[in-house]
Amino acid sequence: MRLYIIRHAETEYNKRGIIQGSEVDSDINSTGEKQSESFYNYYKNIKFDKIYVSALKRTFQTVGRFVDNGTPYEKIIEFNEISWGVNQGKNDDLEDYKKLIDTWLAGDLDNKFDEGESPNEMSERLVNGFNKVLNDNHDTVLMCIHGRALRILLSKIIDNDLTKMDRYIHSNTGLYIIDYINDEFNIVEMNSRKHIEI
Repeated sequence: MRLYIIRHAETEYNKRGIIQGSEVDSDINSTGEKQSESFYNYYKNIKFDKIYVSALKRTFQTVGRFVDNGTPYEKIIEFNEISWGVNQGKNDDLEDYKKLIDTWLAGDLDNKFDEGESPNEMSERLVNGFNKVLNDNHDTVLMCIHGRALRILLSKIIDNDLTKMDRYIHSNTGLYIIDYINDEFNIVEMNSRKHIEI
């Protein structure tokens, strides 16, 4: 199986540096529309067997052109972004936000904001959703998810170590290509932005 996994296109929250998790169902903005169009034009000749998105509309909007042209898709709620709880909608240069991330990288993976979600909690639901994709057993799939979701999923399936999550850099519509062969995951491309750079 070959997995194409992208982060959704830009939203106004991304542009303004606002913490945007599972509670914010925002649209992509005009820049995001251009990014998604560029992604479609670059990869439209790949025959994706199926597309998987989260239940938040910014992921579907990013890959909607593929669906419009006949590729089947499925929403998987387990792919929703992490919940940032009481700090949802605040600026991402918030000191508490930086401190929380530091505790995760130091190994406190049960730590979370009030009313929020920890990496361990998120990892469990992400893997449940991801297993649905694997069990469908297609040859070539496209997944569109979220920034922290991408980091946690990759650090789980590649390293089985969530403290390594921040090594997986991401950008809006940045693409990871991963081969899944004999129960092993291998990264072929990492945060590729070829479609933006042409």
